[in-house]
Amino acid sequence: MPLWKTWEEEEGRWGIWQVTETPEELRACLSDTRIQEELDRLKAPSRKLEYLAVRVLLKALCGKEVRIGHEPSGKPFLWEDSRRISISHTRNYVAVGLHATASPGIDIEWYGERVRKVVSRFVRDDEMPDRKNMEPQEELYQLLLHWSAKETMFKVLDCAEVDFLAHLKVKPFKLAASGTFRGEFCRPDSSRHFMIHYLIHPEFVCTYGMGT
Repeated sequence: MPLWKTWEEEEGRWGIWQVTETPEELRACLSDTRIQEELDRLKAPSRKLEYLAVRVLLKALCGKEVRIGHEPSGKPFLWEDSRRISISHTRNYVAVGLHATASPGIDIEWYGERVRKVVSRFVRDDEMPDRKNMEPQEELYQLLLHWSAKETMFKVLDCAEVDFLAHLKVKPFKLAASGTFRGEFCRPDSSRHFMIHYLIHPEFVCTYGMGT
């Protein structure tokens, strides 16, 4: 089973699963019969695979099967379990974060050039002041991490009308294989500060954390 990584940070439990199995192989890892009803409602094969992989990863993190529900907003929660959960997926990978009391946020993004097409929608000049001097690969990883971090903050905030450009900010940081950087949410009616953890991989970037 390709459990890529599990770890503990800030009293939370986190995990990434590399999806190489078939849907049948993943389904065989789960015994809850209610899963099949939910699975049958999904049409796209990719969604079925993500659904199963997330639940197999959650089972690995919890040591048992735990049922996932969703709020009307789409935010996931656990049935009969007080822990809070965050879920993300990208091509061939799924990621899950769990925390007993705080709202975790986790995001995983596939390594690729498409993010360059939407930079103006989520990165301000003061967030990447040295961008013009960066090597192309470093710049791309930075852009992906900025997008991923803002997705992570958005999941923690769980509120409507958040503008990634106007309301969310990533403080400049020096890129490494893994590390932390600061994030902020600032709107006239409220503000939050974040410590964002990150890791980079040849195929993806991942960010995670909780608000403070």
